[in-house]
Amino acid sequence: MIYLDYQATTPLAPEALKAMLPWLEQGHANPHSPHRAGRQAKAAVEVARDQVASLLPPGGRVVFTSGATEALNWAIKGASGGIVTTAIEHAAVLDTAAATGRPLTILPVDGQGVATPAPIPKGVGLVAAMLVNNEIGTILPIAAMADDAHRAGAWMLCDAVQGYGRIPIPNGVDMVALSAHKIHGPKGIGALWIRDGITLPPLLHGGDQELGRSGTLSPALCAGFGAAAKLMAARAEQDLAHVQRLWALAVDRLGPDWIVNGSTTHRYRGNLNIRRDGLDVARLMSDCRDVAFSAGSACASGSGRPSHVLTALGLTDRQAKSSIRLGFGRYTTEAELTEAIDRLTAAAGAQRR
Repeated sequence: MIYLDYQATTPLAPEALKAMLPWLEQGHANPHSPHRAGRQAKAAVEVARDQVASLLPPGGRVVFTSGATEALNWAIKGASGGIVTTAIEHAAVLDTAAATGRPLTILPVDGQGVATPAPIPKGVGLVAAMLVNNEIGTILPIAAMADDAHRAGAWMLCDAVQGYGRIPIPNGVDMVALSAHKIHGPKGIGALWIRDGITLPPLLHGGDQELGRSGTLSPALCAGFGAAAKLMAARAEQDLAHVQRLWALAVDRLGPDWIVNGSTTHRYRGNLNIRRDGLDVARLMSDCRDVAFSAGSACASGSGRPSHVLTALGLTDRQAKSSIRLGFGRYTTEAELTEAIDRLTAAAGAQRR
C-alpha cells in the first residue's frame, strides 16, 4: 500500500512510539495521583506539555484535550458574542459555530482558496480560521485576521491542526487548536493553547484536572504527542525540503490533464488537491486500491456531497466531485509517489478510453 493521505492522519513516528511504550507497559499510574508513581507520570505529562509549547507563541499555556475537535468546541463555545469564520473551515469549526446559535459571519475566499481579511462586525467576540486548509493546503492570513479581530475587541482562534510544526504560528493569536496524529503522534490526544489572561468556562465538568478541562490524562498519549512535537522542531527544515521535492516531482509527472485546486504559492506543498475533467473518483479508487488517497476530507467522506471547500473556490459540483487529494510527507519516498501517480494517471486515462 502506498500511503498518500497525510491530511487525514500521519504515520506514527518511531520516536513517538518509543516515548509511549514505557507508559503503556509499566507506567500505569494516574498522573493526577499524589503518590510517587503518580508524580512520575505527572512529570512525563509536563515534559510533553513543554515540548508541544515550544512550537507555539510565548505567553500562554497548553491544555491537553482528546483531540482538536474538543479543543475547537471548547474555544468556540467558551467565547462570547458573534463569530466570524471562513467558508473553507473544517466542520469542527463551522458546525460548532452554527450550534452556538450566536450571530455567525462567514467570510468568502477567492478562487485560489485564500480569505481576504474584512472589517469585523460589531458585537463579534471570536474570529476563527485555520492556518493551513485541510483539503487544499492553502495558507490563510492569520496574522492580519488577528489584527482585525483585536481592533474589534474579539479573540482570534487559530485551527493549526494542519500547519503546526510546518508553518510558523503568528504571535497575535489568542487560542490555537492542535492534534497529535497530524504530526506523526498518536490518535486520541490534542491540545488547546490559551493565551495568558484568557479564561474559558469548562466544556467538560468533573475534576478540573487541567485547570479548565476535566478528565484523566494518558501519560502515554502525552509523551507521544510531546516526542512528535520535538521531532517536528528538529526536522523542520529537512521535512520542508523533502515535501517541496515531492511536490515538484508530482506536479511535473501529473502533466497538463490534471489541474491543481487552490493556490500554488500560498500553500503547504504536502497537500496536492487536483482534478481531471470527467473523472469518476469512485471508479479511480476502486481501480487503484493499493494507493491510499482521498476524495475529500476524511470527516466528510461518504456523504455524497461535493466538498464545501472546493465549491467555495467557485468550482462546480461536477468539478469538485472530479477532484482527489494526495497528501505526502516525511515518510513518503520519491519512488512511491512516482509509482502512485503513474497508476492514478493510467487508471484515469483508461476511463476516457
